[in-house]
Amino acid sequence: MSDEALWPARNVAEHAYCPRLFYLMEVEGVHLPSADTEEGQSVHTRVDATGAAPPPPGEDRPTPVRSLVLTSATLGLTATLDLAEFHENAAVPVEYRKGRPRRPRHLHSSDDDAPPPESGLGAPTPWPTDRVQLGLQALLLTEAGYAVSEGVLYYASERLRLRVPIDDSLKQEALGCLTAARQAAAAGRRPPPLLHDPRCDGCSLQPFCLPDEIAHQQASDDPTDELTPRKLWPPLADGLLVVAQAKGATVGVRGECLRVSSRGGEVLREIPLTQLESLMLLGSVQLSTQAVHTLADLGKPVAWCSAAGRLTAMLDPLDSVSALVRRAQVRKLDEQAPSIELTRALLRAKLANQRTLLLRNHSNLPPPLIPALDSLARDLESAPDIPVLRGIEGACAALYFGEFHGMLREPYAPQFQANGRQRRPPPDPVNAVLSLAYSLLTHECVTALRLARLEPSLGALHVSRPGRPALALDLMEPFRPLIADSLALTAFNKGEFAEGHFACTAGGCALTEHGRRVFFRAYGRRMETEITHPVFDYRLTYRRMLHLHARLISAWCLGEVPKLAFLETR
Repeated sequence: MSDEALWPARNVAEHAYCPRLFYLMEVEGVHLPSADTEEGQSVHTRVDATGAAPPPPGEDRPTPVRSLVLTSATLGLTATLDLAEFHENAAVPVEYRKGRPRRPRHLHSSDDDAPPPESGLGAPTPWPTDRVQLGLQALLLTEAGYAVSEGVLYYASERLRLRVPIDDSLKQEALGCLTAARQAAAAGRRPPPLLHDPRCDGCSLQPFCLPDEIAHQQASDDPTDELTPRKLWPPLADGLLVVAQAKGATVGVRGECLRVSSRGGEVLREIPLTQLESLMLLGSVQLSTQAVHTLADLGKPVAWCSAAGRLTAMLDPLDSVSALVRRAQVRKLDEQAPSIELTRALLRAKLANQRTLLLRNHSNLPPPLIPALDSLARDLESAPDIPVLRGIEGACAALYFGEFHGMLREPYAPQFQANGRQRRPPPDPVNAVLSLAYSLLTHECVTALRLARLEPSLGALHVSRPGRPALALDLMEPFRPLIADSLALTAFNKGEFAEGHFACTAGGCALTEHGRRVFFRAYGRRMETEITHPVFDYRLTYRRMLHLHARLISAWCLGEVPKLAFLETR
């Protein structure tokens, strides 16, 4: 039997905890790190060693074996035991856990004369997932010819060695979990998320699973429903988008860090790989082969861009692919009605955000402008097809950029008013900053879509063609005014850009190396800005907001949410 047909016992045991978690991990291959998973990995690392074969049954000596690999073609199961202790024909599996055992709280009636325990907690017992994993390991050891009467769970937080009897009931429980997991995988669709369940707290896959958000959207048509999504997103800082742009720089990997070095070998910066979300190489920057392999293994997207920021190539880690999601995306967007629905939702939010930006920042809005935008917004709702929606979007863009200069100060306002929005090549500093900001935002959207297991090249509003991330361009539409346009207005109006930050020639205007440093500082601040989601009522940075919406598109393609709504500011 091939390795692909063998399921890891650890993943199967997750079905006892949450069937949806099992499906995401085992069937779709989704693994997101969190503080808990990193701590758990460190606990297992301390006991890991090169796996060895178990001693032959009948050898009369106790033998501990670490990282023991067992497989069963009959069960379709494989497991790497943290530790197994062998004696004669008997084996004791030992599983390490970072946390604490389960301790049921004592219940006492009002007339109970017995004093409650000081802690109010019962004796330690294993969690269902831990029990099932030991049961699966016992099945593998039994098939290998060993008698297994007990197992051990070592809970590192309490340094507690908890013995668990291995009897027929536990083996049947483990087999039942394996059968249920097979049925869930064969169903070909994600199990429903848990509903406001405490098991979601601290789950590393919660930002991908979106249990509360999906439940909220499914029940949003019921006016009596009061489900409010909890903010369960892990309290870790956002991953870093690292942009290497120094001419002739080299990016490599040293130990557990990404290292950026100058042409002369000077180390410019080191970034821990655990903090890296994606990497962008701007212009003539080299990436070592070792770094390519490391970043691919870690599932970190890499973008190669021209010096002006135009996306030219991407490293696509294989673990970002889910056949289930991609198949659903193709089927959904191959139909006209869903494509119109997605396009309309995107443009509805984009037009609202452009309108808000003009109202907040324009020095002297022409009276007909807002009514004209409102009229076009109403036209969106009755547009019969995608070409008509594209026409409405183009008309709105013409009105919006026709008055963009009114949100700028001297000396940039007259330049942009004279040139309008131009991108190939940008004729002035404002156009150059907008183009670079849109390029970075495209890369951010591609990263968000890949992490959501969507195919960035298959979109609705933008035409799909080779080399064009159409869905990423779709996703960025509502965020253009909120991120890129706002960044440009703030940086120019506050005087962050100065003489020497731009090189303007007959071939167009581009940022110098010093200008790009100013730009990237401003871009980083904007992406780290927290905003409140108008529907879910919790705060996320703009970067995480992109990821949230990408995952909602994925859930919509799978039929888990009935409709889409994108971020609108007031």
